[in-house]
Amino acid sequence: MVMPSFAEAAAGVCSLARFCHARGWVPATSGNFSVVVAATPLRLAITPSGADKGGLVVAEILEVDASGRVLQGAARPSAETAIHVAIVRARGAGAVAHTHSLTATRLSEAHAGAAALTLRGYEMLKALDGVTTHEHEERLPIVENTQDWVAAAPAIEAMLAQHPAAHAFLIRGHGLYTWGRDVAETLRHVEAVEYLLEAVGRS
Repeated sequence: MVMPSFAEAAAGVCSLARFCHARGWVPATSGNFSVVVAATPLRLAITPSGADKGGLVVAEILEVDASGRVLQGAARPSAETAIHVAIVRARGAGAVAHTHSLTATRLSEAHAGAAALTLRGYEMLKALDGVTTHEHEERLPIVENTQDWVAAAPAIEAMLAQHPAAHAFLIRGHGLYTWGRDVAETLRHVEAVEYLLEAVGRS
């Protein structure tokens, strides 16, 4: 797999962020996005903490290593950088998206007792990588929120190992994480899963 340059990755981060902001999924500077620049050693282009995702520009994007140390850029990286690293390690993802839509947040609370939300019967499921039928059941694990994602990152990796077919997961009272092999697939996944969540929420 050919890795993007940092400039290309940063542009991909901005496109993901602006796409999600335009749909109201990352209000009030929430959410975060990343694109893998190098696999070994791992380097990510990632959104800075507290940035308005609707007006994000390439110059604001940071480059970080697997420990979250900033290699390029002057701002502070997202507090959830460790989740991005965990997803990339567990799934081999090329990009990661995290949204805070109202629907995802409400459903994460409503289904927290079951520790998962299952999506079934919708044609839009076929937008997910490897899914070929609306009869597919997509199980979204729901994990508890925390203020220390560095400490919780191993649990995220373990959860993803336990649910190898999952294309996304929810954080309780917080939002959605999804990913893909590249920016295009990640954008397709986030749009599809947010659509599916809204369909469930409206029902």
